[in-house]
Amino acid sequence: MAAARLLAATIDARTPLDGLTDHEHGHPQFRALDMRDRGLVRAILATALRHRVTISKLIARRLEKPLPANATVLTHILHVAAAQILFLDIPDSAAVDLAVTHAKADPRTVRFSGLVNGVLRTLARAKEAELADMLATTNDAPDWFVARLTAAYGAEEAQKILAAHRIEAPVDFTAKADPAKWAEQLGGTVLPTGTIRIERLSGPVAELPGFAEGAWWVQDAAAALPAKLFGDVAGQRVADLCAAPGGKTAQLVLTGAKVTAVEASKNRLVRLAGNLERLGLDADKVNADILAYEPEELFDAALLDAPCSSTGTVRRHPDVLWTKSPADITKLAGVQRALLDATLRLVKPGGRIVFSNCSLDPEEGEALVAGFLSDHKGKVELDPIGVGEVAGIDDFVTATGFLRTTPAGLDLGNPAISGLDGFFAARFRRIA
Repeated sequence: MAAARLLAATIDARTPLDGLTDHEHGHPQFRALDMRDRGLVRAILATALRHRVTISKLIARRLEKPLPANATVLTHILHVAAAQILFLDIPDSAAVDLAVTHAKADPRTVRFSGLVNGVLRTLARAKEAELADMLATTNDAPDWFVARLTAAYGAEEAQKILAAHRIEAPVDFTAKADPAKWAEQLGGTVLPTGTIRIERLSGPVAELPGFAEGAWWVQDAAAALPAKLFGDVAGQRVADLCAAPGGKTAQLVLTGAKVTAVEASKNRLVRLAGNLERLGLDADKVNADILAYEPEELFDAALLDAPCSSTGTVRRHPDVLWTKSPADITKLAGVQRALLDATLRLVKPGGRIVFSNCSLDPEEGEALVAGFLSDHKGKVELDPIGVGEVAGIDDFVTATGFLRTTPAGLDLGNPAISGLDGFFAARFRRIA
């Protein structure tokens, strides 16, 4: 029952799944569950969101007429059960029985309990015959996202990205030192970029080898790339803007830079400080809004990993496509542009800026950069990223000198350990 209510909060109220399933501050019905059931509910929700369109179509085949537009509670009950029947290792009968019980317990759906039973039982009988074909002919994403993705990447690459979104992302780690040693300890492999990758966690992160001694931190391979684009910054003053949770801050500290981590959220800054403490690293920490931040001295370099639509993280966060809209992308692009404008005044003439985000959309990437360069002509120039600068990135460097990764990249021969988060990065140099 908790899963259907949390799915309603995600879809109807557009609430991010991570917030709903936070162990300390999440939805009350989630926090009321024991840890085992929390894991199951999270898996059900992620599956229902990851395959939302496929599930909708297979349910629709079993209805004499479409459900009323206001029958959202019923729809969520059906989707939660269908996710278990179609994709999870849960007995079909258990999923059906729980859904029927839920329908009977809610006054809004009690009269539909027979429909729930009939639809789900026929779905369970037909899944072997129908599921593969439906997956092959369905895009599990909203139409607006498919259209924008196709316009940006072409039909073939867009389909590869959409296919990658159906596969849960592996887990990546950045090691402070000796990644080969920690890859062996964690049961993973070292990627060409130096990131450690494992297919699945074997237990809680805090119980893995190396956590207590601060030997590594969890960080997607793509997220680890922007901080590497500065090259040698040892001894230089470098600002990490929008710095929490601190992975990029840690990377910069390990280069020998004098790092100032700037974060607008007090709570997120506390989290960053805790992460750095576990790693045995230190940086100056500033609680400030970048738009109003006035450092005592300008920086030699600044990294702006800006808040964005997060459409590059759908493998990890399948709720993104159902809680965001084109209007959100436009709004967030405006926020990013304001932050990038503010970043320009924080670096010295000759200083460098790396701008990055985890969006696949050009409105938050290439188009934003074009506007920034045009509006600041004579003040800043593009510092193109070159092939061979950083290990393992050559396939992701564009002809323009941007960095662009997608979930369809880094094919390692096994879809379960392939791919990257979708990331965009551009590098600039302040002229005056």
